[in-house]
Amino acid sequence: MSYPYLSDVIRDFTGIDLPLPIATFGLLVACAIMAGAECLKRELARLYAAGRIGPAHKRVKGDDGVVSEVVVPPQDIVNDLAFVVVLVGVVGARLFHILEHTDQFMADPWSMIFSRSGLSVFGGLILGTVAGVICIRRWKLPIRPLLDAVAPAMMLGYALGRVGCQVSGDGDWGTAANMALKPDWLPTWFWAQTYDNNIFGEVLAAPGVYPTSVYETVMALACFALLWALRKHAFRSGWLFSVYLILAGIERFLIEQIRVNPVIDVGGVQASQAEMIAVVLALAGLIGMAVLSRRAAPAPVLATP
Repeated sequence: MSYPYLSDVIRDFTGIDLPLPIATFGLLVACAIMAGAECLKRELARLYAAGRIGPAHKRVKGDDGVVSEVVVPPQDIVNDLAFVVVLVGVVGARLFHILEHTDQFMADPWSMIFSRSGLSVFGGLILGTVAGVICIRRWKLPIRPLLDAVAPAMMLGYALGRVGCQVSGDGDWGTAANMALKPDWLPTWFWAQTYDNNIFGEVLAAPGVYPTSVYETVMALACFALLWALRKHAFRSGWLFSVYLILAGIERFLIEQIRVNPVIDVGGVQASQAEMIAVVLALAGLIGMAVLSRRAAPAPVLATP
């Protein structure tokens, strides 16, 4: 069962029909962003207290219109960072989705641009990361330590964001489930779902499709737990973000095997856009790990104001 709007949840669980056209996808994604932001704040506060990261330098405009630079703890810029990354990430997610479905875009461009669905996770990740790096440089913070700090937060946000996909039935599901392969001990809902009342009104034939959003939430939470456990590693800055790239690439490549996406032919290689990006990310992560796997020299303790 899917619940595209908050009113659907209330009606199904209480029988009360309230006019609350609040999209559950947006609501749950907002919760995922807040959870990721809180995770990042805690990690930055730990690194700042340990003298591993210095303060952020922000430009603020006073009441007299004069712009001045103020020094703040790095965790204080997380809300601004999250706003910029999410805003640019949504644009990137929609852009990459359009590039993956150019035929549909050419047939009806406006409906794809302003659709409530159709977001490429990797598009959001790539452009959102670029926007984040620009902000970090503007605030005079070290890039690699910040990327390490943000890695667990990004994975946690992704895991919880997929809950929004699952609850709303946004079409981010898998191929038709093969019930002959289902282990007897596994609950049927974990193997196949029909997503009744999904946001598209699409009817899925029984027994249903693979609930890939559920699988991604489980895998991403496991990846988050690993990244969180490794966050105090002794290797050079950037090593943990490299691990994140590997995990994100492997997770998405695996899930693409039971999803239907347009296949692109690049140099004789046929794969979906997500598969190609997943491989590139994993390879970049492997290279990063190889380069940064030497133990870091003791970092100088940075003075805090």
